[in-house]
Amino acid sequence: MLYRSYIGYEVTIIPAGEAGWYVVECQSIIGCVSQGKKFEEALENIKDAIQGCLAVLNEKIEIKGEEKLIEIAV
Repeated sequence: MLYRSYIGYEVTIIPAGEAGWYVVECQSIIGCVSQGKKFEEALENIKDAIQGCLAVLNEKIEIKGEEKLIEIAV
């Protein structure tokens, strides 16, 4: 049976200003920012942004010698 685990990420939400957009920033991933016209849209967009940022960071990990990078579910 496959179990999925999730890690929570804190985000800062800047309410819609005159432009009408909510801006959301992930505090633990530098440069991971998104936005949305509605609050719910902004939250969905930051989830996509976090997944994208993590995918890019995983590609940049260098494995040296006999080290191995594996993904496990707990």
